[in-house]
Amino acid sequence: MILNGICGALAILSFLLTLWQWLAARRFPLHRRVADKSFAPAVTLLKPLKGCDEHTEACLRSWFTQDYDGEIQILFAVADENDPAGTIVKKLLAEFPQRAARLVICPERLGANAKVSKLAQLEALAKHEVVVISDADVKVPADLLTNAVAPLRDEKIGLVNCFYRLANPTTLAMRLEAIAINADFWSQVLQSQSLKPLGFALGAVMATRRKELAEIGGFRALADCLADDYQLGHRIAKGGHRIELCPVVVECWSSPMGWGDVWRHQLRWARTIRVCQPWPYFFSILSNATLWPLLWLLFLQLRGEVLAWELADDLSAVDVGFTVPAWACAFFLLTRVVAAVTLHRRLARTGIGLAAPLLVPLKDLLQVVIWAASFLGSRIHWRGERYRLRRDGTLRRE
Repeated sequence: MILNGICGALAILSFLLTLWQWLAARRFPLHRRVADKSFAPAVTLLKPLKGCDEHTEACLRSWFTQDYDGEIQILFAVADENDPAGTIVKKLLAEFPQRAARLVICPERLGANAKVSKLAQLEALAKHEVVVISDADVKVPADLLTNAVAPLRDEKIGLVNCFYRLANPTTLAMRLEAIAINADFWSQVLQSQSLKPLGFALGAVMATRRKELAEIGGFRALADCLADDYQLGHRIAKGGHRIELCPVVVECWSSPMGWGDVWRHQLRWARTIRVCQPWPYFFSILSNATLWPLLWLLFLQLRGEVLAWELADDLSAVDVGFTVPAWACAFFLLTRVVAAVTLHRRLARTGIGLAAPLLVPLKDLLQVVIWAASFLGSRIHWRGERYRLRRDGTLRRE
């Protein structure tokens, strides 16, 4: 009886949290563009690279074709001059000689985070005050810079970041990850922002100033951090600056990933959030809008309260119907699927597909396993290397 009541209360709570998340996302002006394009300060783009795939050239090319009125300096970094990403950069440098772009070899390993090591070495070469950092697999629209730097007109804003979508979920495992990213993650960020100002950054694209970087000790201060994007935003916010979300959505293009790849990626992500925000992440399980209605339905079934039986006086007819709690569970589950479908379509401008009623609950149940596993160890796999994640969010290579 007690467990049944607890599961019922948690099912209702998860339903209410789902509605809150959906409403917070609906209020955000996603995909909106700035009308005033007069603010166009000179920008330095820092682009750390390692390896390449069939999407790398298109992703990098999108930065060369920016429609931006200000000056752009583009600095690409590889650790090894034989890195195949360097070959693609050289091709683009020859194709766009008018761009102030160069490839920099950054062999020095300044910490456990190889990406931040490259950024720290590029930082000294940045010519301009506004600095944009972007991951290698990010493809951006031609007006991204115009919109991303616009909020920096306000000196109180210390960093601008963008939402992103997984653009090519080519496998079943990636389709589940796409729900996590394209439906859940961005709306959860906005749900958090509805409670308090953002105190972290999203790493796909970030725009800040050299002044704010200097205040936190530059990229060298983040050289051992796993969640360098989170820490960059967190430390800038602690310095009294605001973190702003740009409404423009960028695209992340990934090589095909199987179940093992997605598991390692999601587990790394979960353990990262667990370390950065331990209590919010621990209680995040309460918002799983598939787990709790299903558990409540299970307890109702065990108690024989899923179906209601009504016999006629002469026993000649039997009327069978679902109980009110069973209907509530079904309604909660349907709401979760509908919310995920609409949020996914709003961010990605594509649907989940006809399999949404199966994929959304499957993703939620898999998330329960990942949530539990995140507390059972500290090892992660990242960029082909193994690390151990310390309590303070720093890495130790194994």
